[in-house]
Amino acid sequence: MWEYTDKVKDHFLNPRNVGEIENPDGVAEVGSMACGDALKLTFKLDEQKRIADARFKTFGCASAIASSSALTEMIKGLTVDEALKITNQDIARYLGGLPDEKMHCSVLGKQALEKAVENYRGAPSPEAGARIICECFGVTDKEIERAIRENHLATVEDVTNYTKAGGGCGNCHEAIAQILERVKAEPKVQAAPRLTNLQKIRLIEETIEREIRPSLRKDGGDLDIIDIIGNRVLVATRGACATCKAADITLKHFVEHRLKEMVSPDITVEEVSQ
Repeated sequence: MWEYTDKVKDHFLNPRNVGEIENPDGVAEVGSMACGDALKLTFKLDEQKRIADARFKTFGCASAIASSSALTEMIKGLTVDEALKITNQDIARYLGGLPDEKMHCSVLGKQALEKAVENYRGAPSPEAGARIICECFGVTDKEIERAIRENHLATVEDVTNYTKAGGGCGNCHEAIAQILERVKAEPKVQAAPRLTNLQKIRLIEETIEREIRPSLRKDGGDLDIIDIIGNRVLVATRGACATCKAADITLKHFVEHRLKEMVSPDITVEEVSQ
């Protein structure tokens, strides 16, 4: 038996946003019932180009249903650009964690979101030219490479847990191992020089002022820096952000994500009352 968190059980037994939106702005179908997990995701934007509604239909296990339910809750209120910053790890964390053997369900949700946005934008799939590696589950080399990079996978078993590749007949294990070796051999991005505390504080303030605050104000929101303790940035939301149901998602997947990109990957953003 898998050990599921209470939140996974809740989203499985009481899934949110089940169904399909008529005339959606974005739609995607990923996986297949023949492989054991299939997900159809649809979303609708409001006049401000934010995701007003998102619905799903999933055929699969408890983790697949819970991951789909969580995803639809997470993306509501976000722009498509903000939604795309959600990772499969974010979906798993939202649910309080998933068993290693079920992480592929969170990956399925991320794939559905990306394909639905591609459908909305009319953009070509980045998987064009991909080669099927796992015939049992239809997993491509590009999907495996991406899962390895984004989740720091190290073994064939890890790849199976996150993509299902290799979980059938096993004939693709050697090919998966070769992909692992190739990705491991890729040159690593050189770490940025270490910032002093004063430099870090100034860069955080500059990034919020230049890169973050204009976007928040465009939608009637804002935030103030209350304190900076090490890598913890304590903020208070203002205006529309203070009453927005998706404010916590905006803080994590827009504000924190931008600070991680521009300042340090160790930055965390926390909301405080002020």
